[in-house]
Amino acid sequence: MAYTSFHEKFPEIAEKETRVITAINNPELPPGNYDLLESYCNEVDCDCRRVFFNVYSEGRNELVAVIAYGWEDSKFCADWFGDNDPQIIGELKGPILNSASPQSKLAPVLRDIVEKYVLKDEHYIERIKRHYRMFKDLIEKEYRDETSIKSDTKVKMETGRNDLVRVAVARSIRDVV
Repeated sequence: MAYTSFHEKFPEIAEKETRVITAINNPELPPGNYDLLESYCNEVDCDCRRVFFNVYSEGRNELVAVIAYGWEDSKFCADWFGDNDPQIIGELKGPILNSASPQSKLAPVLRDIVEKYVLKDEHYIERIKRHYRMFKDLIEKEYRDETSIKSDTKVKMETGRNDLVRVAVARSIRDVV
């Protein structure tokens, strides 16, 4: 699965609706802002219903964690994945640190904060679901538009002016031979 930043597709909405964790008096987390930059799956036929939070530390000016979160229940995840392996289902549901992404020493603390506080906000969960649907609808529209353009181009190439000349020349050669 490839993931694309929500900000890339919807910069104005992302600018207004990106969640930020502000650390002030946490002994495990240096003071500062930690932006939860959302990314979603850009595969057209995939309906994984997950978000990846790329946690960006403004103070460090770097990505410090990548947290995957799926909001559906275990049955949905098993049906979607086609297997009911509890370990895999747990990873699909999240929140978990994405094992394929680099993680800083702060990542486990940030994952815990996201789980304990951020994902307890029902309004925020609804926002994530809305962002997911907007993103997937746009990806599917872009795919349909791209497919339509390729289809139109193929038709134009098949019925081009030069093709008619080639057919006429071929017929003339056949008539002579």
